Amino acid sequence: MAALSYREQVDAKRILQIREICRELPMAATDFFQHIALTSGTFTRLAYAIDLRTFVQYLHKNRITFSEKEPRFWTDEDLDRLTQADLTAYTEYLTYYFRDEEDVDDSGLPKATVNHERSIKRKLCSIRSWYDYLFASQRISSNITTLVPLPKIHDKPILRLNQEEMLKILSISDTGEGLTAAQKRFQKVTARRDYAILSLFLGTGIRVSELVGINISDVNFEENAFLVTRKGGNQVVLYFPPEVATSLNAYLEERNEIETLPGHEDALFLSLQKRRMTQRAVEKLVKKYAQIAAPLKPKISPHKLRSTYATNLYQATGDIYLVADALGHSSVDTTRRHYADMTDQRRRMAAQAIHLPDPEQSKTADS
Repeated sequence: MAALSYREQVDAKRILQIREICRELPMAATDFFQHIALTSGTFTRLAYAIDLRTFVQYLHKNRITFSEKEPRFWTDEDLDRLTQADLTAYTEYLTYYFRDEEDVDDSGLPKATVNHERSIKRKLCSIRSWYDYLFASQRISSNITTLVPLPKIHDKPILRLNQEEMLKILSISDTGEGLTAAQKRFQKVTARRDYAILSLFLGTGIRVSELVGINISDVNFEENAFLVTRKGGNQVVLYFPPEVATSLNAYLEERNEIETLPGHEDALFLSLQKRRMTQRAVEKLVKKYAQIAAPLKPKISPHKLRSTYATNLYQATGDIYLVADALGHSSVDTTRRHYADMTDQRRRMAAQAIHLPDPEQSKTADS
């Protein structure tokens, strides 16, 4: 039997996590996940499972109607007893709650979970999807979830690096300038790897989940291209600029000398433990360098580097469809929604390109 690819390993792990969570949920939830198994990715289903677990735990602990028996024993009739008041109360609860009393902060107090409008909307949408399935399957008499309004999402300015900050974050990963003494000890070992990772983000706009899944065998330096597995499992070939090729070649000189742990032989980016890097490790790496390169932008993440790439590509080409294709968006509307201020610059250019005749100059010419 052939070994599982990285993507297949991730999917398998998520499937097992979903099944474990389902042990705490009503049977109707398991039926729901089986129903959407072929039309949704494992990441989406796992997010649904976590959201539904939070929901049923809240109902069991806080609403008298659902307190008599554990959620895993709830029937369709029990789920049909959900009221608009239950959901409204749950929406308020999501703004601030304690997930686990045993999970404490440095002061010994339970860690609080704070959700803002976007997170609350996603959690409510998970419940809606579940109840949509139950209602469509005629397992409940009505779908009360449609009566509770979803939070209105207020767009926030998209955080990205400017040209000076891009240059600085690459420079810091190369030289270690500005890092603490402890950080420099690691940076000396990982400089080429870190520089290549940052270059790949800024030069191709790939997602962090895509980056950690790249294998050495996926990279073709004759074409300056690599194979990447997009969200949903589709594989596409992306191309990178010469600067990225240079940084990748420099890193591969070191990478090819490393004897990895079994099962990680083909992984492109390795941790110091000689295994494939995790998404969390890459996120921490970006944050470390960004805090020095852009101190006034504390929330720079791999996704913000993706936004930086998208903005630069749009400014260079003015082609929103090209940007959508490069980012792997299924709809150009997604690209417009996330990078709406790109069009603002184009509108400014339009205003600068049109010059109306000056009446005063016309009078002077006539005289």
